[in-house]
Amino acid sequence: MALALTGGGWVIWALILSSIGGVAVAYDRWNLLKEESKALASLRPVFLAALAAGDHDAADKAVKANPGAASRVLSEPENLEAALSDERRHLEGRLLWLGTLGNNAPFVGLFGTVLGVIKAFHDLAESGAGPEVVMAGLSEALVATAVGLLVAIPSVLAFNFLQKKLRDLLSETEALGQRYHAVRTSHARHR
Repeated sequence: MALALTGGGWVIWALILSSIGGVAVAYDRWNLLKEESKALASLRPVFLAALAAGDHDAADKAVKANPGAASRVLSEPENLEAALSDERRHLEGRLLWLGTLGNNAPFVGLFGTVLGVIKAFHDLAESGAGPEVVMAGLSEALVATAVGLLVAIPSVLAFNFLQKKLRDLLSETEALGQRYHAVRTSHARHR
């Protein structure tokens, strides 16, 4: 019963602290994916030109000269799926936080609202005053739901945006890897 009478104030603070963590994760992943996209953009034309020319040494050299996830994946053309899976785990790091925050913040806010309503009615029973006491408590309690939504919506937007960037990066890397594998296989058959 003691928890129910604390009201929803602490829930609001928990949501605010969680949202700070969410902003940190979004910023970190945004910067990482931006750097990975730049690395892929610089590798792609050189790598494709080497493949088009049938120059495997130049393709290998381009992979080794460029940093990033795409280069790490392409350095293992025989293990493309495993290398992609490893990079996905690395690049998705901490995105789970954003997804979880976006999905659960409204419920946490609602929990704060319920606690606030319980406290408001308890205060009414204790004071014996009129509905003004309940109305003040209810308005405070509803703030928790609003904060929950305010935290959830940007978290979900950031999560979806970053997941899309990640999918695009890995998809393009996989396509390069499949081209590389096809050219190497064709080259091996013609020997």
